[in-house]
Amino acid sequence: MKINLVYMTAGSTEEARKIGKTLLTSKLAACVNIIGNMNSIYIWKGEVKDDEEAILIAKTTESLVPALVEKVKSIHSYDCPCIVSLPVINGNKAFLNWIVEQVH
Repeated sequence: MKINLVYMTAGSTEEARKIGKTLLTSKLAACVNIIGNMNSIYIWKGEVKDDEEAILIAKTTESLVPALVEKVKSIHSYDCPCIVSLPVINGNKAFLNWIVEQVH
């Protein structure tokens, strides 16, 4: 089973917690890490933005990434949320197996 880390941002730690809990209760992620009080500088609709955000990192299986993306998009406050999936090449086999057990 292939494991992925899904990196996302949210407009606040509160929103990140809501998204994280939704992913866990929907069995779309085994664990979600939240890193609050991060700044993002980006261009949106022609303007430079400098906003405080929160980072989410969800651990899931590759096969669940499309459903996870759709779930996050359906509850996220942003029009175009950052949601990117990164494959896990290797790691602690016991931990990787635990991820699989939690989402299936």
